[in-house]
Amino acid sequence: MNDSTGSRHVTSDLFDALGSDGPHPEFAEKLELFGQFVGDWDVVWKGTDNAGKPASSVGELSFGWILGGRALQDVWRVPSQPAPPELGSFHGTTVRFYDPKIDAWQSTWIEPFHGRVRRFLGHPDGADIVLDEIEANPAERWCFRDISRDSFRWTAEVFDEQRDEWVSDEEMYVTRRV
Repeated sequence: MNDSTGSRHVTSDLFDALGSDGPHPEFAEKLELFGQFVGDWDVVWKGTDNAGKPASSVGELSFGWILGGRALQDVWRVPSQPAPPELGSFHGTTVRFYDPKIDAWQSTWIEPFHGRVRRFLGHPDGADIVLDEIEANPAERWCFRDISRDSFRWTAEVFDEQRDEWVSDEEMYVTRRV
């Protein structure tokens, strides 16, 4: 569809084809690992800016079912409006689905602003969810921790080989909108 300037716009057919009302029944129980996050959230991000100084920002997260309920997509906007990259801003999306062949979640993060594409394999780890980045060097993982119905803490951790431990790189405190 073109507007008066000749620009193309996404039609509602794309959104209708992508969106779904809930999980596909075949793997509904497994799909709830991430399905529990469907909805809109407020985000407080804490990390470092490009100069290595402590930084924080607020933003938003939207999570929803897609592709016939076989996958979930989230959209992270920190801050809510685009800001210069030196402020630690990011606007990106993750598409994730449960893969019964490996009993894990395939997950891909795409963030055009910084030209990032990252692939993860996710799994429950006790009460947490851990996503291990594929092909990261040093090893990196993203975790959903302290999960409740209305909040969770998201962490990015890098493996420090010298200390032989995971070290926090950034955190987000996420609360569900009412």
